Amino acid sequence: MRVLVTGGAGFIGSHLCELLVKANHEVICLDNYFTGSKKNVYALLSRSGFEIIRHDIINAIDLEVDQIYNLACPASPVFYQLNPVRTIQANVLGVTNMLELAKRTKARILQASTSEVYGDPHMHPEREDYWGNVNPIGLRSCYDEGKRVAEALMMDYHRQFAVDIRIVRIFNTYGPRMALNDGRVVSNFIVQALLGEDITIYGKGEQTRSFCYVSDLVAGLIAMMNVPNFRGPVNLGNPGEFTILSLAEKIIKMTGSSSKIVFKDLPSDDPVRRRPDISLAKEKLGWAPTIDIDAGLSRTLEYFRETLDRG
Repeated sequence: MRVLVTGGAGFIGSHLCELLVKANHEVICLDNYFTGSKKNVYALLSRSGFEIIRHDIINAIDLEVDQIYNLACPASPVFYQLNPVRTIQANVLGVTNMLELAKRTKARILQASTSEVYGDPHMHPEREDYWGNVNPIGLRSCYDEGKRVAEALMMDYHRQFAVDIRIVRIFNTYGPRMALNDGRVVSNFIVQALLGEDITIYGKGEQTRSFCYVSDLVAGLIAMMNVPNFRGPVNLGNPGEFTILSLAEKIIKMTGSSSKIVFKDLPSDDPVRRRPDISLAKEKLGWAPTIDIDAGLSRTLEYFRETLDRG
C-alpha cells in the first residue's frame, strides 16, 4: 500500500516508517521538523519505497494514498507550549486537512490522540468510555483540548462523510530517538543522570505515570490501522504504573549516577495519576505490551549514551 505518515521524522513516527518500509509498503513521510529530525529516518532515505516531504499539515497537501497515520503534533509540554496557537492549529486545521485528503482518496486514517484527553482523571485506571477532567483554558489546553477536537473531527467526518477512521489514545511512550531536549520525564531523567546533573522532580514525585516502550506502541498503531470494523478510540500504553520518584531512583541506579534529586513546584494541571486500562486493545486488537520497564530503559539508556558521546 501507499502509506502517509505525518510527523514521520519524529520519535514515534520514524519507528513507524521503519516498520512500514520493512513490510514493503510505499511510505511518504511528511514532517515540518519542528520536533522531528531527518536523522531519525536517515537509514530509510536510500530505500526506493520511502519518500520524505518537508511540509506542515496546517497547509493542505494533495497526494494519492491508501492509509494515513496522522502523528503530526508536538507531544512534549516544552514544545507544545512553546507555540500553543500552532499546536492547536495542528489539531484542528491539520487534522481537517488530513481528513479531507482521506475523504478524497478514500484512505483509512488513524489519528494519534493522547491520554491527555482524560486530563487529571477521576477514573483510575482510565477507560475509553471516561470523558475526562480537562481544564479548557489552562496552559496544557492547546494540546489536550486540541486532541479532543481532533477526535471530534474524526467522528464527525465518519458520521457525515463515511470516512474510514481509527482513533488511538497514546499513553507515555519512551525509547531511542527521543530528543535530548524532549522535556518529557524519561528523557529528562536519563540525560540528567548521564551528565551527573541534579534530577529535577516537579512536586513530591508521588504522581504516577505508565511508560510504554516505542516498539510496543508502534505495533499497536499498525494493529489498530489494519483491524476491520473497529474505529476506537482505544488506549495504547503499558499498564505498569510508577511514581515519578521511583522512576528517578531506578534511573540513578541503572546509570550508576551521582546525581541528586531536587524538587520543584508542580506545574498547573499536571495529572496526579495516569494508567491505561487496555482491556479493549487486548480484546479488539490482540495487543498488549511485551517490553518491561527495565529492558526498555536499558535500550533507551544505551541510545542516550551514544548520542551524548557523539556530542
